[in-house]
Amino acid sequence: MKNILVANPKGGSGKTTIATNLAGYYAKLGHAVVLSDLDRQQSSTNWLARRPTNTPLIELAKNKGADKQFDWNIIDSPGGFRNEKLSDAVKLADCIIVPIQPSAFDMGATEDFLNLLIEEKTIRKQKTFVALVGMRVNSRTNAAVKLAEFMGAAHFPVLTSLRNAQCYVTAAELGLSIFDMRPSQVSQDIEQWQPLTEWLMDVAVS
Repeated sequence: MKNILVANPKGGSGKTTIATNLAGYYAKLGHAVVLSDLDRQQSSTNWLARRPTNTPLIELAKNKGADKQFDWNIIDSPGGFRNEKLSDAVKLADCIIVPIQPSAFDMGATEDFLNLLIEEKTIRKQKTFVALVGMRVNSRTNAAVKLAEFMGAAHFPVLTSLRNAQCYVTAAELGLSIFDMRPSQVSQDIEQWQPLTEWLMDVAVS
C-alpha cells in the first residue's frame, strides 16, 4: 500500500480538494482506495458520505489507520499539522503533496512548513518525496505570478497549478471527484492533474 499525505498547516489551502480528487482518480482506475481523514472538521468524511453508490468505491479508514489490503491510502491532514504528529505522518508517507493558494498569507504559512519538511530525516534521505501544487490559480493575475515565483524558489518540485473552477465546487457538493464527471465538462482540469498523477506513479512505484 502506498501512502499519500496531503498537508499544509494553513487552513483552506485545498487539502481536501486534492485528497478527495486523488481518491476518486485511483478508484476510477479500479484500484483499492482508502481515505484517511485526520481533520477535526471531517470534510473528507462528509464528502464520502455524500458519494453516490454507483461510483467507484472508496473506503473510509477506521481508527485513523488504513489496512494494508488497499493499494492507496490518501491522507487528508488537519491545519496546524506540526511537531511529533507531523514527524510521525511523514515517516509513514511515501509521498507528500503540499497545496498552496496564491495569497501572501498562504505563502507565508507554507514557507515555514516547507522549512520544517526539509529537516525531516526521511525526506532528506529521499525515502519520502515532497511536491507542490498551486491551488485556485488564475494564470492572468499578479498573484499567480508571485505564487509561481514562490514555488520555483522552494526546494521541492512544482508539479502543476489547478485553476479556480466551478467543477470542484460541484464535485464536492455531490460527493464526486472531477474524474467521476462527464469528461467534456472537466477536460481542462483533468489535463492540469496529469503532471501530479504521473509524478505520483513515478515516485510511489519506484
